[in-house]
This record gives sequence, C-alpha cells and structure tokens, in this order.
Amino acid sequence: PHPPRAAIADSSEMPPPAWRLGLAAVLVLSPCLALAPPRAPGAVRGRADPRQAFSPLQFTPSGVARLGARADGGDGDTKGGSGAARQLLGIKGASETEDLWKIRLQLTKPVTWIPLIWGVTCGAAASGNYHWWNPLDASSNAALGLEDAAKAVACMFLAGPFLTGYTQTLNDYLDREIDAINEPYRPIPSGKISEGQVIAQVLVLLFGGLGLAGALDLWAGHDKPDVLGLAALGSFVSYIYSAPPLKLKQNGFSGSYALGSSYISLPWLCGQAMFGTVDLRTTLLLLFYSLAGVGIAIVNDFKSVEGDRQMGLQSIPVMFGVDAAKYIASATIDLTQLAVAAYLYSIGKETYAAVLVGLVLPQVAAQAAFLIKDPLENDVKYQGAAQPFLVFGLLDAALAIGRSGGV
Repeated sequence: PHPPRAAIADSSEMPPPAWRLGLAAVLVLSPCLALAPPRAPGAVRGRADPRQAFSPLQFTPSGVARLGARADGGDGDTKGGSGAARQLLGIKGASETEDLWKIRLQLTKPVTWIPLIWGVTCGAAASGNYHWWNPLDASSNAALGLEDAAKAVACMFLAGPFLTGYTQTLNDYLDREIDAINEPYRPIPSGKISEGQVIAQVLVLLFGGLGLAGALDLWAGHDKPDVLGLAALGSFVSYIYSAPPLKLKQNGFSGSYALGSSYISLPWLCGQAMFGTVDLRTTLLLLFYSLAGVGIAIVNDFKSVEGDRQMGLQSIPVMFGVDAAKYIASATIDLTQLAVAAYLYSIGKETYAAVLVGLVLPQVAAQAAFLIKDPLENDVKYQGAAQPFLVFGLLDAALAIGRSGGV
C-alpha cells in the first residue's frame, strides 16, 4: 500500500508530493508566460475584456520584450510563428486566420486557462491527499500515483478548456456590439465565425464541462456531487458576470469580487474536492482570500479607465478616481495576504506564515516602484513584477492547509 501522508511529510530525502505537483505545474506552465505581451506604451485605452486580461501568470516581467501589438495593424510583428502562437492562445498580436477550428480555440483564450490550472494544483495540495508516484521509491504506489495524476489533469481540463473556454466565448458573444466599435478585428465582430456557431460552442463547452464534472464526482466516489456543484456555480457566476440584467462587471466591487473568487476560490475548491473534502471553514478562508483578486481586478481596470467612463461602467478607478484606486488595490492585495498569514500562524503553521509574509514584501516593493507612481502607465509592469509572488503565496497557503489536515 502507498505510505501514509505523515510518512511522506517527514521524509528528509525527498520533497513532499505536493511540492512536486506544484513544481510540475510551474514547468508545464512556464513556456506560456513568455507569450503574453505587455500593452505597448501609448496604446489606446479602450474597454478590455476583464476576464481575458486577469491572469496571475499572464505577464512577462516589466516590459522585457514587446511581442507585438494588436492584429488590427498595430506596430508589432504578427508574422510568422509568434503571431500564429498568439492567435491560438487568444492574446493580442495574433495573426489573421480563416481556419474555423483555430478561431474556435482563439475564442476560448487558452492563455487565461493558466490561473485556473494553478488553482486546481493548489486545491490538490491543500487536500493533503495527493499521491505522487516516485519510480525510485520501492514503497511508492505506481497505480495510485498515476490515477491521481490523471484525476488532476481531468480537473485542470474541466477548469481550463471547458469552463474557462465557456466563460470567454460567452463573454465575447455578449460583448460583440462593444467589440465591433473598440476591437472590430476580433473573431465575432469581424464575421469570421457566425453567431450561431458561437452559441453552439458556448453550449458544447458548458454542458461538456458539466458532464465532465459529474463524471469526476463518480470517479472520486463522492456521495454528493461536489465537483458538479462547483462547476454549476462557476458557470452561473460567469453568466451573470457578463449578461444582463445583472451584468456584474458593470459594477466595480461586485464584478471585481466575482472575478477574483472565480480565479482563486472555485478551481482550488474543485481540486481539493477531487482529492479530499471541502468544509465550511475552507470555503470561508478562500472567499476571504479572493479579496486579493479584487485588488488585481482593480489594477486590471486602470488600462480601460477612459473607456469605462465613456461607456458608463462603474469600475473602481472610475468610482473613486485613479489616485484613490491605486491605494485601494494595494491595500486589498497586501492586507488580505497578511491576514491569511496570520491565520496560518494561528493554526501552528509558523513557517508557512513566514513564507507568505516574505512573498508579500516584493509585492509591496513593486507597488511602490510602479503602481503608486503611475498606475496608468505601469499597470502591466507591476503585474509582471508582483503577480508571481501572489500565486506562489496561494500555493504556500495550500501546502500549509494540506499539512494541517484542513483549516
């Protein structure tokens, strides 16, 4: 039989399985990071798609390399392989294509799957029950390790291609009239894919995701459809985020929180439910942690503040002004993480609490260097410098919870 969790955790020869899971996720996701371009200086600040832009791992470090501008004739080089890769990932600087299946993939914006996949990794780590097969360890259970790896991949496929793809496609469909003005080169307003084909894609991704979620519950042996419930909740939040009459993204606080919780709480809970159990305290902790996502959403809104004003969208920078919003964003991000660190300390995970505090410090430095000085010009630089520390903080908190047997 596979050795108990405690035996693995006490081993000094090998890193704990959850660390290896996190390392594997980093190795898989890292090549995607270099493909997400920062916004060119002086670019028009129109209304962007908030879900498309919010990705903790999406940005390259502070303008190291500009990979191009928009596909509508900007100053970036969209020729060759890099433009084709950006087209497939659903990011700006994409090359033109008439291939319907490439356009379908572009609508799902694969680059935005990354934080959801990371969230599933954190949830698996927080469960304290993810088993890693080590072929060099005779006591390691290969069948159990391979099964858990397959479960993790299936959860990531649910959170990424299916439900994030559904969300992004739905958002583009509902924003098609706005995009026809601001970004007419995008697939729907340009007529490269018909509205009927887009609706069919939305339905296939939605019901395919819900079907996969139900299958994952059966695979995990759940008495209650935990994964299906989370998938249904996330799908509903995605709909009311983009669709009238609620259209949460029109309101600063509710829209930002819906965005933050979708990227932090839901994939984590999905991963944790797949490998363990989710209780009320875990859920409340994650809903609180999602406040950090509100801060990131505010930072994301700086680039579209002028467009938001013109269109009557009540983002935080519009409601409170840019100067106040930069301090609201910074305080929300920092204080949320420090409060989580205090909680970890209170449950006896002092080392993990100290690591989380240490990961907050470079974020504070990046805020002072970029965000406070000029959030309109430095928003992308800030995210490139600070966001890696935030997402590793999530994994640190997940490991602490996993080692404590839950919150």
